[in-house]
Amino acid sequence: MTLTLSPTLARRLAITRQRLAGPRPAPDSNGIMDVVRDLGCLQLDPISVVARSHQLVLFSRLGPYNLAHLDTLLWQERQLFEYWAHCASIVLTEDYPIFNHFMRHPGWSGRVQTWTAQNKKLQQYVLNRIRRHGPLPSRHLEEDGIHPTAWVSTGWTSGRNTSRMLDHLWIGGKIMVAGREGIQKLWDLSERCLPDWTPRDRLTEREVVRRAAQRSIQALGVGTIRHIKYHFTRGSYPGLKNVLAELEAEGNIHRAQVSGLPGEWFIHDDDLPLLDDLANGDWHASRRTTLLSPFDNLICDRARTEQLFNFDFRIEIYTPKAKRKYGYYVLPILHGDQIIGRVDPAMDRENERLTLNAVYAEPNAPKSGKPVAQAIEELASFLGANEIIYANNVPEQWKKALR
Repeated sequence: MTLTLSPTLARRLAITRQRLAGPRPAPDSNGIMDVVRDLGCLQLDPISVVARSHQLVLFSRLGPYNLAHLDTLLWQERQLFEYWAHCASIVLTEDYPIFNHFMRHPGWSGRVQTWTAQNKKLQQYVLNRIRRHGPLPSRHLEEDGIHPTAWVSTGWTSGRNTSRMLDHLWIGGKIMVAGREGIQKLWDLSERCLPDWTPRDRLTEREVVRRAAQRSIQALGVGTIRHIKYHFTRGSYPGLKNVLAELEAEGNIHRAQVSGLPGEWFIHDDDLPLLDDLANGDWHASRRTTLLSPFDNLICDRARTEQLFNFDFRIEIYTPKAKRKYGYYVLPILHGDQIIGRVDPAMDRENERLTLNAVYAEPNAPKSGKPVAQAIEELASFLGANEIIYANNVPEQWKKALR
C-alpha cells in the first residue's frame, strides 16, 4: 500500500525528524548525541562570521549550549569523529563500520592513484612523523621535512603536496583529526584516536547501502530516491533501487506519495507512529521558531527545500558583494512548518555585539515579529552578545519587535 501525505504533513514529518519541532533535547552531551544520531552527520565549514556551521546546527535544535560538551564528545570521549559524509562532517563513532567501508574503498580516480603511487616517500615520511610526534598540525609537517623543496609541485597540487597527502591518508583511514587548535586540524594515527569500543564490522557494499539508505530516509522523514542519494553518504549509494526494493519487501520502508509533488517517496517503518501522531495531533503545541545555518541538514538539498518549503535559497558567500541579493552569511528563519524569512547577521566577538545587517520576510511571514525577535535574542545569547544592532533593512510588519 502506498501512503499519501499532504505537503504540510511531509514538511512536519521532516522538521520533526530533524529535531526542529517538539520538546528540545537537553543542551548537554546526551542531547548532542541524540541530535547527531537523528541527523547522521553535521557538516563542517570554516566560515565563522556568526559561528561555525556545525555549532549553529546544534544550536537550532538545542538552543544555547556549552561548546565544551561537543569538544568532549569529539576529543576526549571520542563518541564523534570527523570524516566525509555528505561533505566533510562530524559523524558517529558507532557508525564507524559504514565509514570504514569508504576508507577501505575510497574510489579514487586514476589521476589520484597515480599521484599517490609517485609520492610513496612523502606518504611514508608523513606517517612516520605523525607516529613519532603526533598529534601534529599540517604546518609542522610542511616545515620540517627532510627535503621539503623536493615536494613542491608545479602541477595540479599547486605546491600543497603535504596537505594533499594528509587528505588522502585521512580519506583512506590511516590518520584522523585528533583535535583542533582553532580551526587548525591536529593529525594522529587512527589507531590512537579510535576508542576500544569502536565497532569493527567489515560491511559489504550492499550492507553499507542498506544502513546508509535507512539512516538517510529517517533523517529526511520522507524522501525520493534523489533526496536519499543526496543525503548522509552523499552520492555513495550503488544499487540503491534494488536495496530499496529489498527493504520494502522486508517491511523496513514504505512507498509514499506527496500530493502535488512528483516522484515516488519513501518513509521508514519506524516513523509510521510519528506520522500518525502528526496527522492527528496538535502541531501548534510542538512548533518552534529558530534560525538555521545555511548548511543545515534540513535545507542542504536546495532543490528539496524549494520543493517542500517553496523557499528559494542560495548561498551568496562567493557572490561579489554588489551582486548579492540578501547578504554574505544568511540564516533562514524556520517558524513552525514554514520558512518565513531570512537574516544576514554578523557577530563582533571583540565588542560582544550581534549586528543584523538585514532582515527579510517571505510572503508567508506572520504579521507579528515577536517570534523572530525571540529567535534572534536566543542566537545572541548563544554567541555571547550583550547587544543586538538592527540595520534599517527590516520588514515593516516586524519593525515594532525588531528594535
